[in-house]
Amino acid sequence: MSLSPRVLGSLKVFRHIHETPAIGTRFIDKSAQLSSILASADMTRDLARLVAHRGVVFFENQDITIDQQKVLVEHMGALTGRPDTSSLHKHPISETTSELGGDISVISSLGGIARGGVADNTLASSGWHTDISFEKVPADFSILKMHTLPPIGGDTLWASTYGAYNKLSPHYRSFLHGLTAMHSAPFFEQMARDLGIKIQDLRGSPYNTGSSLSAIQTHPLTGLNALFVNKSFTTRIMELHPQESESVLDYLARHISENHDLQVRFRWGLNDVAIWDNRSTQHTATNDYSAARQGNRVVGVGDRLFFDPSASTRTGSTDSVEL
Repeated sequence: MSLSPRVLGSLKVFRHIHETPAIGTRFIDKSAQLSSILASADMTRDLARLVAHRGVVFFENQDITIDQQKVLVEHMGALTGRPDTSSLHKHPISETTSELGGDISVISSLGGIARGGVADNTLASSGWHTDISFEKVPADFSILKMHTLPPIGGDTLWASTYGAYNKLSPHYRSFLHGLTAMHSAPFFEQMARDLGIKIQDLRGSPYNTGSSLSAIQTHPLTGLNALFVNKSFTTRIMELHPQESESVLDYLARHISENHDLQVRFRWGLNDVAIWDNRSTQHTATNDYSAARQGNRVVGVGDRLFFDPSASTRTGSTDSVEL
């Protein structure tokens, strides 16, 4: 099944496939190189809109460099309304003196931002998260290029939080509309102590000093509401008693992990690239491998999130809403 021209825009010249009705598009055309798409403002803008719409977009065997990854994320945000105060995110435990710089997150089984405690958890579903939701001004787009892969294993899954919101009953959605979720990542402070490094103070926006956000957010590009709590970083629903909060967060975590019709699972090939929108997805790695697995991730800081109670819910496939 193909995406409609209105969603693809100038990218319709490249062959592509839906991975699932709810989420994920993969470009299978060898000429669809991000290093070339980057040279066109129209294509870069259309790519940003496509990612906002489909949640995650995959490109096979890319020649894009690390510096080009950074430029692409910067341009995708700038061309779709990112404020001047936002830039690339510097992860709390990244090192600005590293060879790659503080705004490159090394996703690695060998070091850097790796499996953390997830690999030791008996539940594979414990790793679902949205990048940097612990920031007051969280992420818009993330791009990850995998350059080192195990022979088998290490897939990544994404889930549509548009779909997760839409699957909730109207009364449950109304209940969540008035709630505020606290996001934090205290384990990064422990990792920084263990590594002997300082937590980054400037992390892509001057407002990033803590995170208390509405449980439901409205996407600025699509006008659709999305669930914005996750297993890894959401620690409390502020308006509820602790036991009530725990119950709600547990249900919403299972709502993401158990609705496989809202998910896409991607098996990486060498130098494949995934670009996703953190405002409309969650993702998790699969820690079922023992060989080396490594890639470089760039995360853009977006705008302050907002919730519009009159915004739309999505029905049917993600091809049905015009951008």
